[in-house]
Amino acid sequence: MHEDLDAPARKRTHNLAHDLVAKLTQGILLGQMLPGDKLPSENTIVQEHGVSRTVVREAISKLQASGLVETRHGIGTFVLERAPDQGLRLNVDTALGVRGILELRMGLETQAAALAAVRRTDRQVAQMREALDDYQNLLANNDSCVEADKRFHLLIAEATGNLCFSEIMQQLGRAMIPRTRVNAAERGAADLSKLGQLANLEHEAILNAIKRQDPDAARAAMWLHLTNSRDRFLADRG
Repeated sequence: MHEDLDAPARKRTHNLAHDLVAKLTQGILLGQMLPGDKLPSENTIVQEHGVSRTVVREAISKLQASGLVETRHGIGTFVLERAPDQGLRLNVDTALGVRGILELRMGLETQAAALAAVRRTDRQVAQMREALDDYQNLLANNDSCVEADKRFHLLIAEATGNLCFSEIMQQLGRAMIPRTRVNAAERGAADLSKLGQLANLEHEAILNAIKRQDPDAARAAMWLHLTNSRDRFLADRG
């Protein structure tokens, strides 16, 4: 019986291409590459990701098939504007209030944290660390730390390796952070600086659990963080 000696090589190429597609798609969904942006050259992708040209070409082909990019011959490959009716859409402005968003996140992000603890890379841990350092520095200067907060949570979703988590979190956008959804009257006398410090202590616990690859601790730390966020911002609203 003839044995296909090339089958293992083809399988490796397919798996590497799948991984590269996931990484590039994450970058697009997380807004690291915006519509109209040009993807790095084939040579750059080869060097950055340590894969062959064959893998890069297969990955680009898959991205084209999914409608995320288009290749303009002689110019390069560009990120496309996503169709407004593509995939799941959440109308966070009218369908979800602060309570609804936090309840959604409690279900979604507890599992994301557990998966991230198992699947994260050292580079992703370093990026989470940078996001929390930025958060703390902004807080110390009395500047808005919403974007750093959002980045930290998006990086956890990315570290799951499951695009569904990133997709939903990306759609929530700035609305995922309660401080952007609660007006001054609703906050009352709340000290946002103190609240920010408390939130970041919880962030640190989440990161530590992910760093040491403890999914149960990561899940529990995220649950505590989101439960406390709900209590901090919603308890006085009845």
